[in-house]
This record gives sequence, structure tokens and C-alpha cells, in this order.
Amino acid sequence: MKFNTVTVSFALASLAGSTFAGAVYTLNDNIVGEGFYSSFNFEAIADPTNGRVTYVDQATAQMLNLTYATSNTFIMRADDTTVLTSSGPGRNSVRIRSNRQYTQHVVVFDMQHMPEGCGTWPAVWETNESNWPAGGEVDIVEGVNNVEPNQSTLHTSPNCSMPASTTQLGTTVSTNCDTTVNGNSGCGVQLTEDYNSFGPGFNSINGGWYAMERTNSYIKVWFWERNDKSAPFDATNGLWVIDTNSWGTPAAYFPNTQCDLASHFDANNIIINLTLCGDWAGNPSVYAASGCPSDCVSYVDNNPTAFTNAYFQFSSINVYT
Repeated sequence: MKFNTVTVSFALASLAGSTFAGAVYTLNDNIVGEGFYSSFNFEAIADPTNGRVTYVDQATAQMLNLTYATSNTFIMRADDTTVLTSSGPGRNSVRIRSNRQYTQHVVVFDMQHMPEGCGTWPAVWETNESNWPAGGEVDIVEGVNNVEPNQSTLHTSPNCSMPASTTQLGTTVSTNCDTTVNGNSGCGVQLTEDYNSFGPGFNSINGGWYAMERTNSYIKVWFWERNDKSAPFDATNGLWVIDTNSWGTPAAYFPNTQCDLASHFDANNIIINLTLCGDWAGNPSVYAASGCPSDCVSYVDNNPTAFTNAYFQFSSINVYT
């Protein structure tokens, strides 16, 4: 990435008067456009959440136009042309995993669009697939069937929970992060302060920025709408140096007061995927409560054009360490 000398100098000068012992990070990875192909691998695997999808490899995704990039944008989507047979494979879709792993870090997603539609289950998250759940999982963006708002959730091995009340903008909906209890619902926070944080609402405002900070003391998630004038300049402009102390109250806050984060989270990859139906979106009671027609699998099989808007569009991902 080429840095503007004036911009970087200004950022450093503005931080010089504050304490560098705080939450100050420097840019480690700047992923834009074609850079997604070299920074992520395409996981052509069976969907672990039992979705009605077939995850394809990079060559297939590019051939079928399920992913494409320009100099400043990256898109990944589900197939929206094929009528499926009930006995055949699921709808083609994409799941990508970062080549690099991260421990204590900040990641900022500049996202213009996320998948929407009945049956959709988009997610932007971090985990160590080879050591799940012992290595932890942070769901940054997740939801199903167009139901707003977004929910950010931790999933862990036993002996990790979160306080019912804490300093955050969102609403805590579950406190036990242990994957072995409560049907692996995890400890979740709904971003009830902003229903445009997910689905059609998010897309109607041209998206915005999600950020996650992971330390051994806490994990925080922020969301700022595209036109939010209070959004921090360093985060939204991809500056070389950022200071999360100036970012305000997070949407979701997961402290280490009842969970040793250092022992419950190891080096994680960033994962972005779109599944359809599956254990959550396709749960009959969840699907029906969403106001969606038919049953989930039949709907996915027979209505390809319903997934024309089932795509992610990213302007960038910046990772700071």
C-alpha cells in the first residue's frame, strides 16, 4: 500500500500527544480488490453447518462469476441462475479463509453490501478451524433470513461467560460462550442500537464499517454507517496508525472478567462465507418466524433469482497489530 506522507505525518503528530501505552496499532495487512485472491484461499469443503450449498474452489468461482474483483472492490456471491433438484448438490456459493492468522489485533472491514434474502446466512468471523472450539470463535457479522439487527457472538470451550450488563451500545442476548451448552448459541450481543447493521437495511445505506479489536483483556466490535459523521477518521480511511481509544463505546463488548480470553483464543483466521439454510437459517421455527415462504430447502432449490442480492461487496479489509 502507498501511504500519503502528509496523512501519515498528521496521524503520527495527532497521536504524539496521547499515550502510546494505550490501544495504538499499526497497519499490517491492507487487502483490496485483486489482493483478496492472494490473501485468502477458497475452501471447497462440505458446509460444517449443513447448509444447502456447495462451496466451490477459486477457479470455479471465477469461471461462474461467483467472485470478481476490480482495482478497488471484491465481490463474492451465491449462484442465482440454477434450479436445483432435491437429490442433487446445493446451490454454489463461496467460503474464503485468510492465509494469515492473528492473535491480538484490530481488523476493519469496509463493506458496501452483504447477502440478503430468505434462506441466507452470511457471516464474517474469525476462528482456528483445526482447533475449534478450543481456539475460540468471534462472529463479527452474522444473521439469517434478513432478520435485523446484526449479532456479534463468541463461541468457546467451557468456562467462559460474559456479564449480563456491560458498557456497550448493543443488547446482550446470551452470556454463556461454551459451545456445549444452549445448542452452541454462544454469548451474543445484538446491535439493537442500529437496525441498519444487517441485511436489507445495511444495503440500503451503502453499508459501512465493521471493526473488531481482540486483546487478552477484552474483545470489542464497532459498527459505523457509511454516512456516520462520528465514525473515526483513522478507521474509515485506513490510516497507517490507529488508536481505538478514540473510537467510542463499542456496539459489543466482551471483557475477560469471567473468561480467560488468552487461554480460550489462539491464532485465528478471518473467514467470510455465505451458506443457505443450514442449522440456523434453515431451522424450521427460525425460518417460519422470519416470515419466509415455503420451507427453506425447497425455497433455495426452486427460486434462483431470489439470490440475486445474495452477495458480499468489500472495498477493503485492514488488519492492524
